[in-house]
Amino acid sequence: MSLTEKYMAYVSTVRRYSPRTRAVYADSLERFCDFAEARTDGDIVASLIPNMIRGYEVSLVGKGLNARTVNLHISVLSGFCSYLLKEGILKSNPVRLVKRPRMEKRLPSFFRQEDMDRYFAGTEVYAGEPPDTDAASYRRRLGRAIVSTLYNTGIRRAELVGLRRGDVDFSREVMRVRGKGDKVREIPLLHSYCKEISLYLQSVDSVIGGEWTLSSPLFVTARGRAVYPEFVDRTVRQELERSAGFSGKKSPHVLRHTVATELLNDGADLNSIKEFLGHSSLAATQVYTHNSIEKLRNVYESAHPRAKNGGKNGD
Repeated sequence: MSLTEKYMAYVSTVRRYSPRTRAVYADSLERFCDFAEARTDGDIVASLIPNMIRGYEVSLVGKGLNARTVNLHISVLSGFCSYLLKEGILKSNPVRLVKRPRMEKRLPSFFRQEDMDRYFAGTEVYAGEPPDTDAASYRRRLGRAIVSTLYNTGIRRAELVGLRRGDVDFSREVMRVRGKGDKVREIPLLHSYCKEISLYLQSVDSVIGGEWTLSSPLFVTARGRAVYPEFVDRTVRQELERSAGFSGKKSPHVLRHTVATELLNDGADLNSIKEFLGHSSLAATQVYTHNSIEKLRNVYESAHPRAKNGGKNGD
């Protein structure tokens, strides 16, 4: 097994990276090896020097890749070098000596609270309604349940796909979520959300039938199969397109950004939001403060007396 194959096995079994992330890593390592013309383990180790890595970076920029993508490729190399350093194959990480292209800070996009309220009002589920009996009605309830879960919990798409029936504790009103690196966290749930998921599960039993256990997938298609990432993406997009007011990208991650921004605007502290979202570091959470500052700026410019008169002192 080559060094790159051992590293890919490491990120798969030890780091537990997602299949999508592993594919990105494999592609990036292959690109570097092609650039360095490294065909053997000896060639790869010999090519991991600052000048070669800097030349690879320049070649990526020359191909029109943006700064964020270039940084991603260099980060993959850095992770590979750190692994080789840990294995005693390298004495230092050469990537640390390479200056990376500057990236413009990209603020997370989010939906307005009034638009989310309008969506939920238009798709209201009532406790007195009988369980769904046909596939079309079930799909509508499933779509609402997926959007509601993403918005109420702020979980990632992969975390939603991995949810099992036993992960929702209705008695304690908490959800057990397996995040990145297989880390488990508990998220508090609103009583109204628990009732909605209970009604959704009744529809699963009514429309799909079958025997379900605590280890069964929480969200299943009308055919009784576990939902998958592309299905979740498509469902969120279709659900939000049915409601007025939503613009820009309609994705699970924007719903995650939305709840994080709302929590911050409503006074939640960063450490609490960090735990809620399952971030490994506070730096990942701090990006949401930029949205709050922009909101404060808009309020200031529309309401502050000095802002109204152009900054001049009033009487």
